[in-house]
Amino acid sequence: MRRLRRIKILATLGPASSDSAMIRKLFEAGADVFRINMSHTSHDKMRDLVKTIRNVESSYGRPIGILVDLQGPKLRLGSFANGPVQLNNGSSFVLDSVKEPGDATRVHLPHPEILSALKVGDALLLDDGKVRLICEETEGDRAVTRVVIGGKMSDRKGVSLPDTDLPMSAMTNKDRADLEAACETGIDWVALSFVQRAEDVVEAKRMIRGRAAVMAKIEKPQAIDRLQDILDVSDALMVARGDLGVEMPLERVPSLQKQMTRMARRAGKPVVVATQMLESMISSPVPTRAEVSDVATAVYEGADAIMLSAESAAGKYPVEAVSTMNRIGEEVERDATYRSVVTSQRPDPEATAGDAIAGAARQIAETLDLSAIICWTSSGSTALRVARERPKVPVVAITPSLHTGRKLSAVWGVHCVVAEDAKDQDDMVDRAGRIAFRDGFAKSGQRVIIVAGVPLGTPGATNMVRIAYVGPSDTDV
Repeated sequence: MRRLRRIKILATLGPASSDSAMIRKLFEAGADVFRINMSHTSHDKMRDLVKTIRNVESSYGRPIGILVDLQGPKLRLGSFANGPVQLNNGSSFVLDSVKEPGDATRVHLPHPEILSALKVGDALLLDDGKVRLICEETEGDRAVTRVVIGGKMSDRKGVSLPDTDLPMSAMTNKDRADLEAACETGIDWVALSFVQRAEDVVEAKRMIRGRAAVMAKIEKPQAIDRLQDILDVSDALMVARGDLGVEMPLERVPSLQKQMTRMARRAGKPVVVATQMLESMISSPVPTRAEVSDVATAVYEGADAIMLSAESAAGKYPVEAVSTMNRIGEEVERDATYRSVVTSQRPDPEATAGDAIAGAARQIAETLDLSAIICWTSSGSTALRVARERPKVPVVAITPSLHTGRKLSAVWGVHCVVAEDAKDQDDMVDRAGRIAFRDGFAKSGQRVIIVAGVPLGTPGATNMVRIAYVGPSDTDV
C-alpha cells in the first residue's frame, strides 16, 4: 500500500462510510487517517468504528491513523414563541437571560458568559454569519444590539463572537467525557475545537496524559492573535476554514491558510487543511474546477494533509471523493513547479542536532541521488524533522511503536513501517536495506541514507547519518 504522493488524506467517517467494506475501499482509494466527528457520534459507535479501522489496519499490515474531533462549545440562541421572526436592518434586538420564548425584539441567550463578556462595539454573528448584530449597550444580564445585516431567525441558531474573548474552556463536559472515552479506546489524534488560547491545549493535554497527540483547530480570530503560543504547545494544527470564514472576512482566509501552513512547517509539526475542499462531491460524482484548484493549492503549499468532511461522511460518492483527492495530490507533485515552490519555502534549520542531521540527510540524499531516507525512530521526532525538509527522495520511518506509526500517518511524505527495534548498528543498516527493497523504495545496488539516534531507542536523540548500499542479501526478504 505504498502511496504515490507525499501529502496525506484524512477522510471523515459517517453514515455513508461506517462499515468495514466501505472503510477498506476508502483506505485503498487513498485515505491515510480516518476522522471520527464526536458532534454526531456516540461512545459506542466511536468504539465500533475504531475496532473496524483496527481490523482493516491489521489485514493490510499498514499503520492507519484515527483522529477524534471534539465538538467544542456550541453557542446557540433560545427559542421564539411564534416560530421564525424577521430581523430588519437598523432595528434593535435584545439578548437576555430571561428564559421566556422570544419575539422580533428579544430572545433568550442561554450563555451568561457571553452576556458578561460582551463589550460595546462587539459583533455577533447568527446562523453561520447570515445575520449580523452590533452590541450597543450591555447591562450584565442583557445586551442591546443593532441589526446590521438582517434576515430570518429561528430557534436554536448558532452564535459566533469574532470580537469577544470568552472566559471559557474549549472543552465542555461532553468533550471531556468524549476525550476520556476516545483515549481509553486507543485513538491517535485528538482535534480540539474552538481553541482561543494556548491554555486550552494545555488543559486537553493534561487529560490525555500522552495517550494521543493534540491537533489544535484554528477557527477563531482569538486563536489567530495567539497562533505562535498555540503552535508551541500543540502537536499539529488544523486550518478549519469553515468556522474561520464565518468569524473573519472571507478574503483573509487564503492568506491565513498560507501563514499557518508555513508556521507549522517551520516548527516541524503537521498541518491539515480542512473544510469544503470537494464540497460539490457530496451530491456529484465529479468536483468543480475551483475545488480542484483549491485542493491543489494546499498541496503546492506543502501542507501535510488535506481533509474530507461531509464528502466522505454523508455524501453519495465517498470513494470517488477520496480517489479524486488522491489523483490531485499525485498530479500536483509530478509538476516541476511543485518542487520549486516547496523548496523555496524550506525553513532554515533550528540550532539543534536533530535539525542539522535532518537537513544534512536531505542534502546528501539529493546530491548523491540516493533512493530513500530511512529514519529509525521511537517517538517519531526523527521522521518529523526529516519531513520538515520536504526532501525530493522518499522518507521511510521504521519504528518499534505502533502508536508512533499511526501518528506519523498524518505527516507529509512519511511511509511508516512498524518493526522490532534494531539490536545494533549493523542490524539497523541491514534491516533498513531489506525494508527499502521490500516496499519498493530501492533496488539491489542502489544506496539509501539512514538517520537515527544513538544509542538506539533514545527518543529525540537524532545524531547519526549513514549511507548504505542495498546489496543482494537485502533483497532476501
